[in-house]
Amino acid sequence: MKTGLQISSFTWPGGTEAIGRTLGRVSRDADEAGFDSIWVMDHFFQIRGVGRPEEPMLEGWTALGFMAAHTTRARLGLMVGGVHYRLPGLWVKAATTLDVLSGGRAWLGIGAAWNEEESRALGFPFPPLGDRFEMLEETLQIVHEMWAGERGSEAAFEGRHYQAGRLLNSPQALSRPHPPIMIGGGGEKKTLRLVAQYADATNVFGGPEMIHHKYEVIREHCAAIGRDPDEIERSTLQSVKLALDGVPGESPQRVIDRFGELSDAGAQH
Repeated sequence: MKTGLQISSFTWPGGTEAIGRTLGRVSRDADEAGFDSIWVMDHFFQIRGVGRPEEPMLEGWTALGFMAAHTTRARLGLMVGGVHYRLPGLWVKAATTLDVLSGGRAWLGIGAAWNEEESRALGFPFPPLGDRFEMLEETLQIVHEMWAGERGSEAAFEGRHYQAGRLLNSPQALSRPHPPIMIGGGGEKKTLRLVAQYADATNVFGGPEMIHHKYEVIREHCAAIGRDPDEIERSTLQSVKLALDGVPGESPQRVIDRFGELSDAGAQH
């Protein structure tokens, strides 16, 4: 099983002035320790379950560019990007730029998004969920066109939500055939269908039984379109709280055992 690290909080000793050097150190340490991937969230306010909205939160793509300069081997990505925060061409250019400058280590993580609070607060349009799924599918179609060939596509794109006249992408990404695309979310009718049709990886939540079920749903969607489901990396985001310095939590052995159970359920990353 591959192991990634998601950095979900920037509330660190030293305040705002220390965020840069701390993030650099955490990124280097994770890279040198052998993590296969390092991730940040695509949020502008801290999210519920992690902290208060007023706690520090960095813009994701900018943070990943900084982290690329402090690492040499781990892949880097958003887990996962909110489709309505950027237009499709910017999604591709940002991921391509990260891939080129990191030496071919970018992920494109994307999903239909959920955080209405921060969107309304900062003035991002927050279309209804059905529209966001349509936007996600059109974005994925544009992504594949822009990452095709040496410089993308000369074709125009005419969708319900997006129109583009020339899907040029220069420089092209170093990762071939393109940086891996991860779609986050576990909706069985729409999200996992999009995974089967467009993605290289899925990211789902839950315990072993839940994630195994989600992976089986992906297999069913793949069978419907004639795709090999083993082409899709099976990822799951899990929280770990180690027992350290008298603070209660899990022992390292318990974490290993729990990850073994997730692996038995089908998780690969």
